[in-house]
Amino acid sequence: MTEVWPVKRYGRVAVVMGGKSAEREISLISGRAVLESLQRSGVDAYGIDADDTLLQQLVSDKPARVFVMLHGRDGEDGKLQGALEWLGIPYTGSGVLASALAMDKILSKRVWLQLGLSTAEFVTLHADTDFAGVLQQLGACFVKPVCEGSSIGIGGAETETQLRAAWKRASEYDTAVMAERWIRGREFTVTILDGDVLPVIELQSANKFYDFDAKYISNETRYLCPAPLGTAETAEIQQLAINAYRALGCSGWGRVDVMRDEAGGYWLLEVNTAPGMTSHSLVPMAALTAGFDFDALVLRILHTSCSQEVSNG
Repeated sequence: MTEVWPVKRYGRVAVVMGGKSAEREISLISGRAVLESLQRSGVDAYGIDADDTLLQQLVSDKPARVFVMLHGRDGEDGKLQGALEWLGIPYTGSGVLASALAMDKILSKRVWLQLGLSTAEFVTLHADTDFAGVLQQLGACFVKPVCEGSSIGIGGAETETQLRAAWKRASEYDTAVMAERWIRGREFTVTILDGDVLPVIELQSANKFYDFDAKYISNETRYLCPAPLGTAETAEIQQLAINAYRALGCSGWGRVDVMRDEAGGYWLLEVNTAPGMTSHSLVPMAALTAGFDFDALVLRILHTSCSQEVSNG
């Protein structure tokens, strides 16, 4: 893993957070945690709660680099990354295309399927969808907004009535909604940082599935890190995760979510290109198991922006 620089070399760092997406509150918590960490480490950092004046602020402030903590729409879908590219400001995380691909669960799946990477069967849902036919095809399924994160708007369905209700709920967050075959089994997440794969975490939720409550509110969710897997099993899931990450062109850092079915097969769920950094978040847990604390993790993520100075310069 690349060594970080002396903090003064990073210059003034803007931590962009908040925004207008459904993940605003989580983004603010993550962003404040990152900002406080950078300041503890002596970095000249300040926060921006992204609104309609964001671009004007960036032009006026002229930060040396941006730490992207803007979750969801506008922050993880390539829009902010494109603006920063145009302004010539290095930033953390994946670039424009990779961010856009990873944000769109259907496009991600299409890329993975083309490359032979395992991901659950899915169907796009619309108002005129044959919901009974979807259940016949997929069986029990998860319904998800295509371009949302943090498990917002997701729900399980085993009957036509449940499926229709889940579609309506997901439609409140996105015009594009999908149903995905429900993989019953164990859930894992794999963090990738500067090309290195961190220890695998297994998630054990007290809820029916790992939803928003289990992620950010419940104190009953269990996190096993490193996950109780054999050496070969760990290597298999880590390789699948990094293959999925690279297939979308991701860089810097990210988190890959994976299911393992009851037969032992692994199935890709999604890639997060600006994962949460809250007290319940998974990336800091994996980093701690790997031997470095939150402040060291934040500096390593910040350092990933330095590779863009070469490409932009």
